[in-house]
Amino acid sequence: MNQTLLVELLTEELPPKALARLGEAFAAGIFNGLKSRDFVEADSVVTSYATPRRLAVSITRVRASSPDKSIREKVLPVAVALDKEGNPTPPLAKKLAALGFPDLKLSDLERAQDGKAESFFHTYTAAGSTLHSGLEAALEETVGKLPIPKVMSYQRPDGSTVQFVRPAHKLIALHGSEVVPVAILGLSAGRSTLGHRFLSQGELAVANAESYETTLEVQGKVIPSVGARKEKIRAALLEKAGHDKVLMPEALLDEVAALVEWPVVYPCNFEESFLAVPQECLILTMQTNQKYFALTDANGRLRSRFLIVSNLETTDPQHIIGGNERVVRPRLSDAKFFFEQDKKKKLADRLPGLANVVYHNKLGTQAQRTERVKALAGKIAQTLNADVALAERGALLAKTDLLTDMVGEFPELQGIMGTYYARHDGEHEEVALAASEHYQPRFAGDALPSTQTGTVVALADKLETLVGIWGIGLQPTGDKDPFALRRHALGVLRMLVEKRLPLSLGTLLQDAAQQFAGNANFKNSTTDVFNFMLDRLRGLLRERGYAQNEIEAVVAQNPDRLDNIVERLDAVHAFAALPEAESLAAANKRITNILKKTEVGAGAVQRGLLKEAAEAGLYSAIVELKPRVDAAFAKGDYTGTLKALAHLRNDVDAFFNDVMVMAEDEQLRNNRLALLSDLHGMMNQVADISKLAA
Repeated sequence: MNQTLLVELLTEELPPKALARLGEAFAAGIFNGLKSRDFVEADSVVTSYATPRRLAVSITRVRASSPDKSIREKVLPVAVALDKEGNPTPPLAKKLAALGFPDLKLSDLERAQDGKAESFFHTYTAAGSTLHSGLEAALEETVGKLPIPKVMSYQRPDGSTVQFVRPAHKLIALHGSEVVPVAILGLSAGRSTLGHRFLSQGELAVANAESYETTLEVQGKVIPSVGARKEKIRAALLEKAGHDKVLMPEALLDEVAALVEWPVVYPCNFEESFLAVPQECLILTMQTNQKYFALTDANGRLRSRFLIVSNLETTDPQHIIGGNERVVRPRLSDAKFFFEQDKKKKLADRLPGLANVVYHNKLGTQAQRTERVKALAGKIAQTLNADVALAERGALLAKTDLLTDMVGEFPELQGIMGTYYARHDGEHEEVALAASEHYQPRFAGDALPSTQTGTVVALADKLETLVGIWGIGLQPTGDKDPFALRRHALGVLRMLVEKRLPLSLGTLLQDAAQQFAGNANFKNSTTDVFNFMLDRLRGLLRERGYAQNEIEAVVAQNPDRLDNIVERLDAVHAFAALPEAESLAAANKRITNILKKTEVGAGAVQRGLLKEAAEAGLYSAIVELKPRVDAAFAKGDYTGTLKALAHLRNDVDAFFNDVMVMAEDEQLRNNRLALLSDLHGMMNQVADISKLAA
């Protein structure tokens, strides 16, 4: 009979950061174990449960026993099973005994082709197994493979030693309303569990597998589903926040949901005087240390009111609220102390301390790195006609907040605190913002630096990292990228593309490499870095919806400037939609292949050597069209440049139909190759349109 199966393992408090993963693995392991043994239907539904004190799974439509199976088993090759006279051999008798069929006769076996030879086969029906045996095996496999952060050993009451993530106290295994008599971790299955540690009294009897969730919630004050608890917390936070905005990162919601079984949200307060501290410090303190949820007003300013998620529901929560307010006060006091102490020493006065911070043993200290970034930022600023002094000052101070007490306590605040301290020191606003903006973009979709100085320092910082780390042989390999070079490359590309910066990528990389002159550990690998960045560019453009062949048409030319790459892609896209595009792309591909195999002589096309009408016609069309194409290209009208090429289609087709390019006469051959070279150059100014050919 098909019924719902429930398995629950009741434990001591499980590690919160691993709870969701443990719950999913527990459910998946048992389901897959039963599925492989043919106990579940194709439409069975799996529900995972996990609370701080339990892992559980519910699976619908589970069979009481697996079905009988017809098994066709190979016995032995005929050449081994029979002797020369065709009589059974001792190896055959031995094999049949090993398979559990010692009394089988030769006539009971099937003789069939097995590859190039013949073999004997035996087909028999294997009886299905009971759910008890299948579930016990699945449980053992699952418990043995759980992603346990740290295994602990503990003694059972009978003196036996057991290893698991936390001590386990009870096991439920119900198939419908019947207990499945399995055992694991020294526990025998039953139907009883425990509810909330404080809000529930005594054991709870689960009548059947379907009533598990309701029984726990109604009688035990436990919401067994991680997802349901998380959504209840989210809804309660939004309700208690009122007109304020609650800051609830998903990671914090996940962790808090793993800490409680019956979540209740209460509002708390701290002293207004703490709001003099940068709100990022207070928010991080509350979130990281206390798992509290900060509130801001409509303008994003931090409120002195915050929300906590408790595991206790009470009509008089003042002792809970008061206790949490007392706990958070010392944390906020520490943040205030760090902030006040840090302000006593200017960022510029911390510069000598960077010489004591190792950046990389092959690339020197943070002080040396700062000088490299400063010099590179100055060059970039000069190229962009930006303020060189601000760029160099921003680069000089960008890493000094690493030496502050606040960043030492909260590394996540590096850059943010630099901006606060730079403002306090009276630095220019762009210099102050560069302290935080030079880390941007930190992740996919993150904002780019808002200021010119921030942009310049961000470029210099990321390029120095890319070229320097690559230059000591630590480039990304496979899925390993410990220095986040892919992220740095994408950050540089996004700034060049989205901010339309008129900068040469090749020059940027060479300028970065020059900063390592004299370093014996450094090898200039800018060509490799350039190609690496073009690969990242392909991925970036794919994410923005451009077709692969359109991207390749532009990127295959190894573009050195990226400020106009969007216009080039849009032009290629518009050209690809023209009816002439396919024919011209194919012709361009043919021309490319011809020119690759030959050496075109120097000099212009000689009109007197244009013997065929088709080649003369193509030459005239090129001469007539070239000024128009060049003018459109010069003013950045890439769409107009490519669309103008459509007028050449008939002449190009006629040329390849009527003209033998590789003529025996050397003068004619070279003249025709020169004509194709001129055409090739005109066709590929914007992009390599041969990449559009099928």
